[in-house]
Amino acid sequence: RIVLNDDAHDVGAATLAAALDSLGFGARKIATAVNGRFVAAAARPSTPLADGDRIEVVAPMQGG
Repeated sequence: RIVLNDDAHDVGAATLAAALDSLGFGARKIATAVNGRFVAAAARPSTPLADGDRIEVVAPMQGG
């Protein structure tokens, strides 16, 4: 069980990349943090998740 942007989710994923894929983020351009620490896109496949981890996902906005 993880918390994604303040919403609880049950995921069977062991890594941040796998969790994002299972939650529908796939190849989208996003910024991520786990427990308040920024995680670069290249590090997501090797970033392990534990029960209760808090994940934040932010998508860039366009416009002006």
